[in-house]
Amino acid sequence: MDLPDRQDLRGTRRPASPSPLPRRTFLGALGAAAVLGTTALPASAATYPLLTRAQWGADEALRHTATGTERWPPAYYPVQTLTVHHTADGGDSLEAAARVRAIYRTDAAEYGDLGYHYLIDAAGQVYEGRWSGTDGTPAHDAAGRLVTAAHIREYNSGNVGIALLGTFTAQSATPKARVSLARLLAELAGRHGVDPLADVVYRNPVSNAVRTVPAIGGHRDWASTECPGTLYTDLPYIRREVAELLAG
Repeated sequence: MDLPDRQDLRGTRRPASPSPLPRRTFLGALGAAAVLGTTALPASAATYPLLTRAQWGADEALRHTATGTERWPPAYYPVQTLTVHHTADGGDSLEAAARVRAIYRTDAAEYGDLGYHYLIDAAGQVYEGRWSGTDGTPAHDAAGRLVTAAHIREYNSGNVGIALLGTFTAQSATPKARVSLARLLAELAGRHGVDPLADVVYRNPVSNAVRTVPAIGGHRDWASTECPGTLYTDLPYIRREVAELLAG
C-alpha cells in the first residue's frame, strides 16, 4: 500500500436497496450534446447494454464487516481521465457474470469492493462495478461525481477504470467488446467534458500526485505493466471512434 488514504489504493471495494430507474438508464447523447455542444448521438450509437450489480448477482454482504460496517465507504470526485484495463484473471472457463462475481470476491477480500467501475465481456455486455450508492447512475453519485475505485495505485480518485474480461497479451478483444467499450467511453467522455483525443494533467485530489497522460489511456500509461495487452495498441483507433461518436 503506497498511500495512507484508504480512498486511493491499488491497482487490478449495509446491503444496498434496489436501484431506482435512473441507475439503469442508458446515457450518452445528453452528456455529449450538453457539454460539448455536439449533435445528439443516435440511440444505436449512444447506448450500451448494462447489468447492474443486483442483476449480475453481487453479494453486497462482502462489502461489510461481520458487524455490518461498510469496509470501504465511498468517496466521490470529478472525472479527469478514463483508463482501460484487461482483467487477466484466469477465469476463461467461467460464464461471464460468474467471472465478474469471482473478481468481485477477490477484490472485496482485499479492498472491500470491486476495483473497477465497469467491466465488459466478450459479448459486449457491460457490468456495473464499484458500488456508488443508490442515488446516481452507476459509478456516480447524484451530483455526477465519480466514486473512487482501486485500479491504479496512486491515481484512482477521478480516474474511471474500465476492464475487459480476459487476457489480451496474445489475442485481441472481440468486435462486440470493442463496440461497447467505445460507446461507454463516449458516454462518459461526453458526460464529463473529456476530449478523447487530448492529453491531460491528472492531479490526484487526495494525494496531489500529478501525471500527464492521455485523457483516454491504458493502465500502461500509468505504471510498468502489460495491461491492457493488445488493447493498448488499439487505443489510438478507439479514441478516434469515441471522437466520431461524440461528433455524431
